[in-house]
Amino acid sequence: MAGILDGVDMRTKLAGHNRLELLLFRLSGSQRFGINVFKVQEVIQCPPLTSVPQSHPVVLGIANMRGKTIPIIDLSHAIGSSPMTDVSEKFVIITEYNRKVQGFLVDSVDRIVNMNWEEILPPPKGAAHGTYMTAVTQVDKELVEIIDVEKVLKEVIGGQDDVSEGIIEERQHELVQHVLMVDDSSVARKQVTRVLEQLGVEFTTANDGEQALKQLNAWLDEGKDVENWLAMVISDVEMPRMDGYSLTKAIRDNPQLSHLHVILHTSLSGVFNKSMIEKVGANDFLPKWEPDTLAMMVQEHLRQHAEERLALN
Repeated sequence: MAGILDGVDMRTKLAGHNRLELLLFRLSGSQRFGINVFKVQEVIQCPPLTSVPQSHPVVLGIANMRGKTIPIIDLSHAIGSSPMTDVSEKFVIITEYNRKVQGFLVDSVDRIVNMNWEEILPPPKGAAHGTYMTAVTQVDKELVEIIDVEKVLKEVIGGQDDVSEGIIEERQHELVQHVLMVDDSSVARKQVTRVLEQLGVEFTTANDGEQALKQLNAWLDEGKDVENWLAMVISDVEMPRMDGYSLTKAIRDNPQLSHLHVILHTSLSGVFNKSMIEKVGANDFLPKWEPDTLAMMVQEHLRQHAEERLALN
């Protein structure tokens, strides 16, 4: 497995061009799965594990690596399949999501493939409901499933959903403000819209960048003054068909949308995203998942947007 992730830093040039690289792997069966290389720190043979009393059933234990304690999750078990056996013979994909590091136990790791996000498609209608599949693609004429890792981590690790007391401000105006929220993960959409509901903000959701862009153009076709009516776009980065970087660039390239406020909300590396928001023209970047920070950021811009609208009237 040595060398499979060599040169990951060079892959940042793919971002902003609607491209990604997938690390392909298998669990307990023949089905192939994929994970974005940007989420992967390294791939190792399963190290010795220390069990943790009263931990979630899919957490096999913790591994001590270079002074860090990392939980190791049986990914097969976590998505409802059979737990893996002969753990010491398996591999662990060390990942970073939402600024937390964890390892996913897998049966085998195949290779890295360079792809276009247009080749990553939403699951067939009805297929994703109640499952852990957030997208699909084909490699070597074989179906590859993209797992909704955010859903897995939500179930295993949990986290805060509601905005803390004292964060939500009293509305200083009666203007109706709308937000477009874009994410392919059903869990992420529910998390963000829960915050928007607590703020009393109207919203529309889209499952990927292509769907969001079609919605924006549909509003323009209806005659809406979108830049005035729509307070902001909150978008994930990793999405089928069109990623958040490409969506942002498409918004900036349209004279009728170019001044929209765009927040990229993602579990990818914060350092990387701070440089990418400048490259593609987003207004801000927010790591997942911090409901209080999201609420404060949204409220600040809603206030600015309301003041701008009132000044025009």
